[in-house]
Amino acid sequence: MMKTGWNFHELYLWHDTGAAAQFFPASLTVEPGEHAENAETKRRFRNLMEVSGLTEQLTSVKSVPVDEDDLALFHTRDYIRRVKRLSDDRGGDASYLTPFGRGSYEIACLAAGGTFALMDKVLSRELDNGYALVRPPGHHAESDKGMGFCLFGNVPVAILKNRKKHGFERVATVDWDVHHGNGTQAAFWTDPGVLTISLHQERLYPHDSGDREERGAGAGLGYNLNIPLPAGSGHGAYIAAFEQVVLPALRAYKPDLIVVPSGFDGSGADPLGRMMLHSDTYREMTRMLMEAATDLCGGRLVMSHEGGYSAAYVPYCGLAVLEQLSGIKTHIDDPFLPVFRNYAGQDLRPWQQDAISAAAELVAGIRA
Repeated sequence: MMKTGWNFHELYLWHDTGAAAQFFPASLTVEPGEHAENAETKRRFRNLMEVSGLTEQLTSVKSVPVDEDDLALFHTRDYIRRVKRLSDDRGGDASYLTPFGRGSYEIACLAAGGTFALMDKVLSRELDNGYALVRPPGHHAESDKGMGFCLFGNVPVAILKNRKKHGFERVATVDWDVHHGNGTQAAFWTDPGVLTISLHQERLYPHDSGDREERGAGAGLGYNLNIPLPAGSGHGAYIAAFEQVVLPALRAYKPDLIVVPSGFDGSGADPLGRMMLHSDTYREMTRMLMEAATDLCGGRLVMSHEGGYSAAYVPYCGLAVLEQLSGIKTHIDDPFLPVFRNYAGQDLRPWQQDAISAAAELVAGIRA
C-alpha cells in the first residue's frame, strides 16, 4: 500500500461562477442556467470517496493559501491585483468566459496552496504520491489573464514555489485533461527544467493552441510536447499515446517529480469534450505513470484536479485514480464502465495512430 495524500477544502466548492448556459453568460438571448464549471462534480467526487471509505485511509493534507509573491512567480502583479480588486467587490471576469464571484481570489489562493502543500509533502518524502481535489482549476491561466474557467496556475505556482524550497532540477507534467494545457505550456516555454506534456482533443480549447509544432523556445526548445488526438479517440488511442510517446519522453528526461494536471473531461460522458475514455483508462494511465515514477524519481507523483463536467461520471474516474494511487480497492464498482467500454471505436484506429506516431518523432529532442 502506498502512502497517498488527499487535499480538499470545503471553500473550493464555494467558488462562484454564476449563471450561464454551459459557459456563455446569461443575457436576454441566453437563458440562465448552471455554469459548466460548478461545484457539483467536485462535491460528488468527494462524496463518492467518502462513501467508498477510501478518504479515511489516505493522509489528509491541509490547504495553506499562497500569497501575492507566490502567485507572482508566474503571474503579473497587475493581473493578480485586478483579480483581488474584483473579488473584493462583486467578482467579475478574469478574461473571456472566466467568471468568478466575491471571495474567489482567496479561494484560488487556497487551491494553489493545496497543490503546493501536497507537492511539498511528496518532495519531502512524507508521502509517496497524492491527489489535490482543488477548485478553481488552473491549467489554462496565463501570466496576465485567466482563461477557460482558470484564475491562477495551480500547478505552475506550486512547481515554482517548491523549486525555490527544494531545489530540484527536473519536473515533468503530464496533462490528460481533454483541453490543451496552454497555461502550463506558457509558464515553462523557455524552461528546460520542466518537461510539459499535454494529451488533448485536437483544436478543442483553446482552438489555436496545442499543436505538435509548439515545442518551446530558447533553452526550453524541445521540452514542450503536445499530443493532439482526433475527436472520438478512446481507450486504445490514449494507452497507445502513453506507451509510444509519454513514457519514452519521461524515460528520456528522467524527472525528479511527475505532476499530472488531472481533468476527467476526456470521458465518454463529458459535455465539453468528444473523447470516449472511461474509469479503466484513467486507472491504467495512473498505473503506467506510477511505474515510471518508481523507475525514475522514487515514486514521486502528484495530481492536481482540473476539468471534468459530468457530475454523474467524474466521481468514478476520480475514485479509480485514487484506488490505483493508494493500492486500495474499495467495494465501489463503476456502473457506467460496461457501457463505455463497449462503445464502438474504443480500439486504436489508423488515423489516431498517425497522430501518435507524429508526436513520437518529437521525443528524440528530449534530453535529461
